[in-house]
Amino acid sequence: MTPTHLSDRELAPYWSTVEILTRRAFVRLVRVPSVLIPMLVMPAFFAVSFTGTFEGVTRVEAFPTGEFMNWVAAFAMVQGSIFAGIGSAGAMAQDLDNGFIDRLLVSPIRRSAIIVGPLVQTAIRAVIPVTVVLVIGIAGGLDFPGGVSAVLIAYVAGIGASLVLGALGLAVVLRIGNIRAMAIVQVLAFGLMFPSIGQVPLSMMTGWLRDVARVNPATNVIRLARQGFIGDVTWADTWPGLLVIALGIFWFGGWARWELEQRAP
Repeated sequence: MTPTHLSDRELAPYWSTVEILTRRAFVRLVRVPSVLIPMLVMPAFFAVSFTGTFEGVTRVEAFPTGEFMNWVAAFAMVQGSIFAGIGSAGAMAQDLDNGFIDRLLVSPIRRSAIIVGPLVQTAIRAVIPVTVVLVIGIAGGLDFPGGVSAVLIAYVAGIGASLVLGALGLAVVLRIGNIRAMAIVQVLAFGLMFPSIGQVPLSMMTGWLRDVARVNPATNVIRLARQGFIGDVTWADTWPGLLVIALGIFWFGGWARWELEQRAP
């Protein structure tokens, strides 16, 4: 009898399986702490270096804030959170190489738990870069005109972005089937983030970059995260980002689940 023919009563409890897979991922994180470096170093680097380099742009009349840290903090948070998703995809690639995923596929668990477990861990890991950037930002003069809502919505955007890229990364890794897929995942992540409103507002862009940034879904997620640092939190700046996150999780999560089914014995 294959796992797909087992009744619900015979299957291992779903959330217990998710919890075990999530804990396993954190055990690996403790044993190999170097995987935390991109989530810690890169967002801190972006926040500090971009602020020092582009601070002068705040003197342009059209720029929406007088402190560049207020502008770049959201970009650094989302970028760091994306690294959390990339890290989960990398762990999946290693598990494919060492045969762990194949062992899970022949065990009496629901297949979707193999996807949900890494995504739960991704969401928890995403808290780290958002918190790091907040601490650095506060030290560098980050403002909160949106109040407590600014902080809450930044965490929502960061966790949401990590889940979207995590699901996309899992789908690509399962499609290709080995660690070489990580090069594609990283290119996709950077390809989404940099042609966006990460560095400057849409109104200050020209040419093809403006056209790309306007339709880039990352623009709405960054706008979602940024709004409380440069003004009030509004529904108009909130719902597009939430929609991108919801559709991304649904679409890429479904793709990852389908790819996993194709590997089933």
